[in-house]
Amino acid sequence: MTTRVACLGDSLTRAQFSVDYLDLLERRRPPGDVRLARFGANGDFAYNLLQRLDAVVTNPPDVITVLIGTNDARASLAGYPVEQVMKRKQLPVHPSAGWFQECLGAVVARLRTETDATIGLLSLPVLGQQLDAAAAQASQAYSRMIAEVAATNKVVYLPLHERQIEELRQADPPPTSYREVTPAAVIGVLLQHAVLRRSLDTISRRRGLLLTTDHIHQNSRGATLIAEVIDAGLLTQSA
Repeated sequence: MTTRVACLGDSLTRAQFSVDYLDLLERRRPPGDVRLARFGANGDFAYNLLQRLDAVVTNPPDVITVLIGTNDARASLAGYPVEQVMKRKQLPVHPSAGWFQECLGAVVARLRTETDATIGLLSLPVLGQQLDAAAAQASQAYSRMIAEVAATNKVVYLPLHERQIEELRQADPPPTSYREVTPAAVIGVLLQHAVLRRSLDTISRRRGLLLTTDHIHQNSRGATLIAEVIDAGLLTQSA
């Protein structure tokens, strides 16, 4: 029987700027084993995801994965253009840790109330690759909040952050300072990818990055870890 899986999230799930973890997840399963639906929107905060759940609950899937919070975590870092993003994403309040946790809890509450799906919350990919730097620490702090929401709401917690930390520690990549991604930087990656025909992995390698192309969006190695965590934590368990 085919398992219907809805994957909810931000640009990492939409996969315009990242390697597509939904494609990698589907490849891990036998043909016809899963049918994946993508609900990713670039730049989304947990609040934005909460506003667009109608499309998910209207046709409830068997399994729901939620990968959200990277932009909430980025908003806590110095240099992030909070005011611009608030206007662009129509955020009603200034992003904060407490608001993130409240919005994510509301997402889970609605999904639990209006579907019978098995729900899995992924912790965040590591921001940057210097584990003692502010960016990585922010992604860790927000991942802890995700774990708290999962425990409170009795849904599955999928330890992506922990898995990526392990990968970074084992590989011990060269220290590369975190840089906040600008629209120009995103366009630069797209041009390299579309015009110069460089793969996202090549772009990543040229920048000395192990899991990402730009400290945020995932290369094949990073996206593979997302697929692995979902597969092991949700799909293999229910097989």
